Amino acid sequence: MNINISYRLAAMLVAGLVASAGAFAADATSQPASASAPATMPRILVLATGGTISGTADPRSAIGYNSGNVKGQELVRGVPGIEKLASIDAEQISNVGSQDMNDKIWFQLARRIQEAFDKNEADGIVITHGTDTIEETAFFLQNVLRSNKPVVLVGSMRPGGTTSADGPNNLYEAVEVAASAQARGRGVMVVMNDQIHAPRWITKTNTTAVQAFASPNAGVIGYVDPASVRFVAQVPQAPREVLSLPADAPLPRVDIVYAHANMDGRQIDHAIADGAKGIVIAGEGDGDASKEALAALDRAVKKGIVVVRSTRVVSGFVNRNVEVDDDKRGFVVSLDLNPQKARVLTQLLIANGVTDAGKVQQAFSGTW
Repeated sequence: MNINISYRLAAMLVAGLVASAGAFAADATSQPASASAPATMPRILVLATGGTISGTADPRSAIGYNSGNVKGQELVRGVPGIEKLASIDAEQISNVGSQDMNDKIWFQLARRIQEAFDKNEADGIVITHGTDTIEETAFFLQNVLRSNKPVVLVGSMRPGGTTSADGPNNLYEAVEVAASAQARGRGVMVVMNDQIHAPRWITKTNTTAVQAFASPNAGVIGYVDPASVRFVAQVPQAPREVLSLPADAPLPRVDIVYAHANMDGRQIDHAIADGAKGIVIAGEGDGDASKEALAALDRAVKKGIVVVRSTRVVSGFVNRNVEVDDDKRGFVVSLDLNPQKARVLTQLLIANGVTDAGKVQQAFSGTW
């Protein structure tokens, strides 16, 4: 090849590379700032209700504490690094131990959450809550909220100020889940001790241990740690049935009666006399009860009271028409729902005018 031609080719190549580099630099500088900067942070609204997570230790015993001493904003400020997960606002809905959770607070929560989503104030909600009734609140909200944006309930088994306090980590992970793109479309969840649970399945299985929750019939739907969120269940595809929130609290009265050996029907008769609109029997085994108790439940059905057979056993399903002729007696079976969740669903159904045993059973089965 002629040397002059080689020089010309080399010069052309260098010029082309310089031009390309200049064009690349121009393209890079012309990109919007958001391309290289972090994406807009998710907006998380923390609604505080009280519970052990907001409690402080009390010297009356080695594990004594008082619920509800710390407000929601203080809880958030006390969690290192949480501000890197999301833009967080906190509001105080109540400040009670979850043993004092009630319909009024439930209604406040439901309305505030629905408002926040309808007005696009938040991308996700975190609710700090006591552990004793957290599963009931979660299940209630799942049945009345008209949004699939994530709502994450979180609590702790140990109060702040103790060497084993689990609240800060749990709250960090709850915000992490609520802010995660993977949580979209999943609705209400409960985060405790690195696990993510669905409201229908979760239940408290230990009085004081940090690992106090399980989902016996279905297992957890995911896992979380400070570095990652991992769901092991698919995003639900079928649309959820949502019940209307009544205009005012309280919900209709539904009593839970606990079955036991040598049981008569007096507790059930008292529930009838006290004006219960529904009765859930926490039955033995497959939701069974004594002949006297079943006879009392028959009396309840004749008075128009909704009767649901659940079980005091921690896992398993209550089946129709096995030991008890549910069709003949007009009873409903709770299937996988424990007594406390069966009560919540029965209350909501009655409040929505659904009292026919067949329709109630369809709702429990998820087939209506």
